[in-house]
Amino acid sequence: MRAFNTAGPVVQGDHYSIPPLDRLDLDGVLSLIHGKKYFSLHAPRQTGKTSALLALQDLLNSGSQGPYRCVYLNVEPGQTARDDVTRVMAAVLDELALSAETTLGDEEAERICNEALARARPDNALRRVLTRWARVDPRPLVLLVDEIDALVGEGLLAVLRQLRGGYHLRPHGFPHSIILCGVRDLRDYQIHASTAGHPVAGGSAFNISAGSLRLGDFSERDVKALLGQHTAETGQPFQPEAIRRVWLQTCGQPWLVNALCDRACFGSALGRDRIRPITEDDVLEAQEHLIQSRVVHLDQLADKLQEERVRRVIEPLLTGSSEHGFSTRDYEYVRDLGLIAADDPLRIANPIYAELIPRELTFVVQKAIQQETGWYVGKDGGLRMSTLMEAFQAFFCEHSAHWLETLGYKEAGPHLLLYAFFQRIISEGGRIECEYALGRGRAGLLILWPQGARQQRIAVECKVLNGSSEAEISKGLTQTASYMDVCAAHEGHLVFFDRAKKLWKDKAFRRSETVNGMPVEVWGM
Repeated sequence: MRAFNTAGPVVQGDHYSIPPLDRLDLDGVLSLIHGKKYFSLHAPRQTGKTSALLALQDLLNSGSQGPYRCVYLNVEPGQTARDDVTRVMAAVLDELALSAETTLGDEEAERICNEALARARPDNALRRVLTRWARVDPRPLVLLVDEIDALVGEGLLAVLRQLRGGYHLRPHGFPHSIILCGVRDLRDYQIHASTAGHPVAGGSAFNISAGSLRLGDFSERDVKALLGQHTAETGQPFQPEAIRRVWLQTCGQPWLVNALCDRACFGSALGRDRIRPITEDDVLEAQEHLIQSRVVHLDQLADKLQEERVRRVIEPLLTGSSEHGFSTRDYEYVRDLGLIAADDPLRIANPIYAELIPRELTFVVQKAIQQETGWYVGKDGGLRMSTLMEAFQAFFCEHSAHWLETLGYKEAGPHLLLYAFFQRIISEGGRIECEYALGRGRAGLLILWPQGARQQRIAVECKVLNGSSEAEISKGLTQTASYMDVCAAHEGHLVFFDRAKKLWKDKAFRRSETVNGMPVEVWGM
């Protein structure tokens, strides 16, 4: 029986899958290959790059596209050697020889690699091997180099320059076409190599590149097709709301789609009951499990949040500020990591990442918050939101000075403290959805709380007070009412954080307003 794939390349017999080549602009890729071009393919981790390269290798070796011999080469084993070019070359050429034998049954490559390592300088060994190996067979050689950005410093520079050095000899004396594949676009590489004397841009070290392609996420149609394979093989259906929720929460990020469905269908006794359909609640439970268990994919992204260039992009998204200090390079780097969407407007890539980011940034704060549970729930089972807001206002007054100093994201500190407080309390029985976008001047939280047969939907807008308080409040009320309407919220709260150096009694306030017939509580702190 097949399963959802959450680790390694897709294996058709083992995994539900969308054909990897269907996710590429295959005509464009083949056109570049037929034209003897060297180019790059990039996408965030665990989106299917390796699966696509392996499928492309099989296609080119099948003979249907011409008499090619194609080899997939993963250069990641050279990562640990870093600036030791001799060790990097040994690792890369060993992988090349092994791939040639495994894929093509070619034992000549190993002999050529061994001779080059014994005789050639490491700065020329790869070029010598590819030159000699290209000439032993009349079929054009195509090289698919994976994890190229796993190499760093002198090692990466040596590989790129040797590939560039033999370019003029193609196709008979060097590979006909080469694809460099990694997380980041080649032009974004900043290679710090001591021999160069200054950082070298990837584009200059490999200035023969004919272009850069990006592997996209699943489409909504792909998501439905993938889930449909599970239903076809097991008989277990996904309710329409569940299918829609998988799409909405992941926005098609391939690993997230597979991980949610793997957890929902295989990770619990209820999910393994094939007579029972997968529900929307199963998908949301799977999401919570993934975030709380800090699985490797999410943990790797969370670790990137500590990098300064990532903070410069993410922090204004958390506050909704129209002002930012990030550069084009910062933006491209964070986009290539997959943390932000690839298209406009600038926003967090998907709701799961949007929830992961504040949780990770406030993990220590949440653990430190000591609150009694139960006081925020009314006799009718509903969330007493005004009581909860009063408690946060008191908490912020007493503890914000300490916690705002400890948070790395200082401009977003008040918003993060509000999230941490709510998450610590509301996770007992409800959940929070986050809305962040650059330039809106606000950040939104939607609190969802089960109350018998109905669900409380409470919208919370957070703003930093920058101008006239009455003007800001008027604008904020309009935004809150709009957010409530979009979220179908039954209750709204507008929170202002005043960063000015004032006495607490001059900042703290609460008042009730009505906008378009909807009640909104306004809080200052």
